[in-house]
Amino acid sequence: MIKRGITHVGVFFLYLLSLLPLQLLFFFARLLYYLLYYIIGYRKKVVHQNLINSFPEKSITEILDIEKKYFRYLALLIFEIIKLATISKKEALKRVKFRGLEQLEVHFKAGESILACTGHYGNWELGTLALGLNISAKTIVIFKPLSNKIFGNWFDTLRTQYGNIFVAMKQTLRCMATYRTEPTLLCFASDQSPAREEARYFTDFLNQPTAALLGVEKIAKQTNRPIYYFKVSPVQKGYYEIDVLPLCLDPSKTETFEITNLHFKFLEDTINEQPQYWLWSHNRWKFKPE
Repeated sequence: MIKRGITHVGVFFLYLLSLLPLQLLFFFARLLYYLLYYIIGYRKKVVHQNLINSFPEKSITEILDIEKKYFRYLALLIFEIIKLATISKKEALKRVKFRGLEQLEVHFKAGESILACTGHYGNWELGTLALGLNISAKTIVIFKPLSNKIFGNWFDTLRTQYGNIFVAMKQTLRCMATYRTEPTLLCFASDQSPAREEARYFTDFLNQPTAALLGVEKIAKQTNRPIYYFKVSPVQKGYYEIDVLPLCLDPSKTETFEITNLHFKFLEDTINEQPQYWLWSHNRWKFKPE
């Protein structure tokens, strides 16, 4: 009961913070960076080891530089996501610019649904919010629910405030059946670590064998829906550009695991350009191939 009360107070505090202008929140982000990196040391060992394993060619000086840039961005990202609770449509559209959405509209006008894949790179939450405001079809995002239901409900509210539909991973097929008669954009951020029992396939990603979720590939092969990769590029604080790139337009002609490998290759290329914007604090490589 006490824990629930504290969580409700925390959610209300986050709402109050979201009312503040972003420039003030960015000032708080600078303070949070020092707190996370120098005082708490939040997951520093995980981040450091992930970077060393992913970039064996880089010196320790280069690794530490990326590490510090990552924590600076993580602090910014936290406050950007908090701001989403009260962000206006106009503000969301101003902060995210897309290139290549006309490719998707060709499919939608033909009554076709599409699969979209990306990673936990840049502000993926703001990106999906803005995406739903920019296309004619329903935007459906597949996600893994949080264990804290109160905080999860708050998150779901800000994610769906402008019409996007968020569906728990286990409900993906049921959702597809519900919207089978209309064109949709089904979005996946498939770079998170699968559960141990689902870690059946390992791909080469960032110089190490990496357990991969196969949901995008399975659905693509079953439905032959074209797949597009959304490449996120942070431009400046709070502003992003997203390129829509065809990843596989005819899944029926691909080999087993080809789509999964392609997705991870696209994401790896994105990370190599500006590595500080990927979610390095996630324990991504906790499972190894037997």
